[in-house]
Amino acid sequence: MQPATHLSIEFMCHLGQVSRAGFYRRWREHQPQVEETELRSEIQRIVVEHRRNYGYRRVTRQLRDQGWAVNHKRVARIMAEDNLLAIGRRRFVLTTDSRHDLRVYANLAARMELSGIDQLWVADLTYIRLRQQFVYLAVILDAFSRRVVGWALGDSLQVELPLAALRQAIQSRCPAPGLVHHSDRGLQYASRQYVALLTQHGIWPSMSAAGNPYDNAKCESFMKTLKQEEIRSRYYRDHADLEAHLTEFLEQYYNRRRLHSALNYRSPQQFESSLPLTSAGLAVATMSFSRHEEIYRPDVGKVKEERR
Repeated sequence: MQPATHLSIEFMCHLGQVSRAGFYRRWREHQPQVEETELRSEIQRIVVEHRRNYGYRRVTRQLRDQGWAVNHKRVARIMAEDNLLAIGRRRFVLTTDSRHDLRVYANLAARMELSGIDQLWVADLTYIRLRQQFVYLAVILDAFSRRVVGWALGDSLQVELPLAALRQAIQSRCPAPGLVHHSDRGLQYASRQYVALLTQHGIWPSMSAAGNPYDNAKCESFMKTLKQEEIRSRYYRDHADLEAHLTEFLEQYYNRRRLHSALNYRSPQQFESSLPLTSAGLAVATMSFSRHEEIYRPDVGKVKEERR
């Protein structure tokens, strides 16, 4: 006699004294319910894992990565039925103070075509309200991979706060000269100390147009994600509690696990790991000056000299 694991459907139907047609009819009635229950359970697990911040598109992508054959309409229906849809976002609040007499730098970021990491960093500041005080967060992102490469938390908006984030980014990434650092026109980023540290490491400063936060849209988008998915979903006892949760969110969750729609639904770490390297280990950024081609053509000076 064959082991039970090798019994055929026909033989099992014979043992159970049921017809094969009856067995398959019962299977078709029962199996979809089992599959629906398993899918619903997995959706709930994903939503809880990502703190109810994933919408149905990200949940659908993660399910497909796990081998589920499911479309976004079905996932959206289940999430709506189980009250698992992501919480809505709040309006953007402008906090930058650019009223100063320090040098303002040209917007180099708008002219760049990125092809790899550590070619363009974007930086921004935001506030976080605790029960009895405001604290401030400085963040630097790699514009190509959306990875947080440096951040710092402090009790004031003095230049030491973004300087701490910049030092962390430089130490962790060791960028080659030629990197562009883009920010708003805030006093901290235009300060002599900040610009001096950029210059010391061969980093070019770049700044947005006055009063236009969308020039730095990638960093603004990250700040919205941070406040929506972490800050507004928790109550922090004090500064130390906030810093501990930010460390976990930024370094463990956002950089390593959170799927990003702009990265084809991969985390920043997964995206960077998938990038091909050149012989030098780095890709090269290109800059476009199409509106001023006659100024930046390298052969213009030679042509004028030959005509003379």
